[in-house]
Amino acid sequence: MKIKLLFALYLLNVFFAIAQTKASGYVFDEFNEPVAFANVIFKGSTIGTITNENGRFYLESDENWDALTISFIGYELLNVPLDKKVNYNLKFVLKEENAELDQVVITTGKQSKKNNPAIDLLRKIWEHKRKNGLNLHKQYEYDKYEKVEFDINTIDSALIKSKLFRGMEFVFNEVDTSRVTGKTYLPMFINEAVSRVYGDNILNKQKEVLEGNKNSGFSDNQVIIDFVDDLYSDYNVYDNYLKFFDKSFVSPLSKTGINTYNYVLSDSAFIDNKWCYNIIYYPRRKNELTFKGDFWVADSTYAIKEINLQASKSANINWVKEIYIEQEFEVLNDSLFLVKRDYMMSDFALNKKEKSRGVYGKRTTLYDNYEFDKELDKKFYDQEVYNYDKDVYDRDDAFWAENRLESLNKDEKGIYKMLDTLKTVKKFKQLYNLGSILASGYIEFNRLPLDYGPIFSTFGFNDVEGLRLRAGGRTYFGRNDLWRLEGFMAYGFRDDKFKYGISGKWLLDKKNRLIISGGNRRDVEQIGASLTTSTDVLGRSLASSSVVGTSTNDKLTSINLTSLAIEAEPWRNIIFRLGANYRTLESASPTFSLDYNTSTGVESIINQFETSLSVSVFPKRKMTGFGVERREANDGFARIFAQISRGDKSILDSDFDYTKLQLSYIQPWQVGGFGRLTTTIEAGKTFGEVPLGLLSVIPGNQSYFSIYNTFSQLDFYEFVSDTYTSLHLEHNFNGRLFSRIPFLRKFNLREIVSIRGVWGEISDENILLNTTGNPNEIPLVAPSDKMYYEYSLGVGNIFKVFRIDFNFRGNYLDETLNPDARKFGITGTFGFYF
Repeated sequence: MKIKLLFALYLLNVFFAIAQTKASGYVFDEFNEPVAFANVIFKGSTIGTITNENGRFYLESDENWDALTISFIGYELLNVPLDKKVNYNLKFVLKEENAELDQVVITTGKQSKKNNPAIDLLRKIWEHKRKNGLNLHKQYEYDKYEKVEFDINTIDSALIKSKLFRGMEFVFNEVDTSRVTGKTYLPMFINEAVSRVYGDNILNKQKEVLEGNKNSGFSDNQVIIDFVDDLYSDYNVYDNYLKFFDKSFVSPLSKTGINTYNYVLSDSAFIDNKWCYNIIYYPRRKNELTFKGDFWVADSTYAIKEINLQASKSANINWVKEIYIEQEFEVLNDSLFLVKRDYMMSDFALNKKEKSRGVYGKRTTLYDNYEFDKELDKKFYDQEVYNYDKDVYDRDDAFWAENRLESLNKDEKGIYKMLDTLKTVKKFKQLYNLGSILASGYIEFNRLPLDYGPIFSTFGFNDVEGLRLRAGGRTYFGRNDLWRLEGFMAYGFRDDKFKYGISGKWLLDKKNRLIISGGNRRDVEQIGASLTTSTDVLGRSLASSSVVGTSTNDKLTSINLTSLAIEAEPWRNIIFRLGANYRTLESASPTFSLDYNTSTGVESIINQFETSLSVSVFPKRKMTGFGVERREANDGFARIFAQISRGDKSILDSDFDYTKLQLSYIQPWQVGGFGRLTTTIEAGKTFGEVPLGLLSVIPGNQSYFSIYNTFSQLDFYEFVSDTYTSLHLEHNFNGRLFSRIPFLRKFNLREIVSIRGVWGEISDENILLNTTGNPNEIPLVAPSDKMYYEYSLGVGNIFKVFRIDFNFRGNYLDETLNPDARKFGITGTFGFYF
């Protein structure tokens, strides 16, 4: 989930009208055991909830109710009067029904899949789901209003008196109670958006046009806005899997649902003059990505009228203690069921303990003004908005009064006022700035259009430079800057040399995203860290490594790179780039040789001019921003890259003529409830004779860190090629297997399996060119006899942040030819992921 999650948990710390009736408590059986998934409703209504695994419930309504009804099949119905409007910590005991022994239904365990009327209804839902909703029409459009709120929850006297809020005590005037969990919370952020959505079921296209956006004080912070958009992606409850926080939950309406959930037909009633059935569902097993809740389904169209989903607390997901979802559908033309209201609440916390403090994130989405069968030109859906419309983010009160599909209540209006006041408090500014630094990696100078960073590159280490210090910066006027300059300076204490880099880019044409860029860098680099190469001037040098590695890493290169490029995006997510660069390469270490033979002797320095033409394709990629630099708003898309490069010795007194072809294809696959598979295919060929510095090095990994797209058991330069094909497969089961093992279940570990292989060859001419007799030269060997492969078995989510991979080398283990081959190794990494 990356560092923006830390920022959200750190910084984003909103509200519903004060309810008229509140009730919370526990439901037990006669043996004092909690009754999980019992139905609790306000008597005479359809407003209700179900108990959690501990028998606990919380229920709230804006109306006045004087009784509760608690029920579950196999137990007697219990009606309980409510003497007060607010009733907390109630305790109820359900008694088993007086029935013959063979008629008693055990409801807390697995339910039968045969002769179960709830499953019969579920099959009808599958059969009719394509005949419901927007699928009934060729085209559709509607208004959409979305409100996202963040609150600090579990407010108590200790938090109010803490040093963190000293000088900001006035914010606690806005404290209220959640209608879902019954906890107190302090609203801290609200964002509203109004848009018009257009769709075409024939073309399978959809487009959303933003008409207005407003939030409480962070309009210019793209990190927060992107985080909110990514956090609450749209979903369809009829889909087999619902994706939240980069995890695929099994939908209770899924065709695989009967293998994942227990279903119980609980009730039936008229809702909006439609006879509906109520079905309760709950997971068959713990630790899987599942929900519990209930839904109402119409008896003739088998369309969902209302549905509630609450993620199981045992679900293998980090930093999220609660997920609660409500969807309501309205009926049009007697049979057309369309989503009317969608509410989702998430409780972000460091752990899942009941009393742990965290941050509520709540999204309310309303839909209205549906229109159908208005055909629009295909170009309308493909055309991308390319210009920043400041008016969209600066709408007046009259616009919001007219376009809100739901008026703000008193407390929500108070958030805007409170944040305006809070932004004037010096301490809050300091906290906000610190969070911004952690999120972006840059320190902002408010008086200058300049950011310092990235701060995470300040320190580095390698065997040539020793300790490396780096300082850098960039221009920054705003997130939609049309031009940007970046630069850095670095110093190595061992080689006693300064390095630097400077680059710039300028967006000339917004519509076609025509960008020119260029710069110069003198640095130490690990050549061969990846197969598919880039000539980005300030691209990561990859020279820095851990102090301790599997072996000495002195095979580094001093590079002086100057480049100029022009790129364009004439069609959405298809980018063409034409570039030229001039490089000077020489060994940065006396124990590493880049020597090659020439007609006059041996040379140690490579001087080379190169032109390149590339095309990058990113199907289904979503971007935010309109400036020279944009941000990716999603990550589940493919990445296709093809490039042809030409070296010409007739230009700038270069040393070699050659042509290089490269292709890569990266594709993430969401494999239903079985996790996520990432596949990478790369291929390339160099035509012509070139020295080691211009050949394709199979990327090894001599560190103890797991680095995707490298070979963990290969040393640097162990394999070198001029023709190669590689394949990487990595599958993260997200705990699907470990959740079935009782003694491992409670640890929420995640299993990762990887296999990677590469085939390559190198011509005799290139071997001869690079064989100079230098005692430090590297013997050029390619995996041409058979594909080199290795595989890994990994365990992730250790203490929520660590991952360990056990790596095995599959072949090329001949001790005579390669006595130093590493047969087995352990690597690891850490990060913050949901």
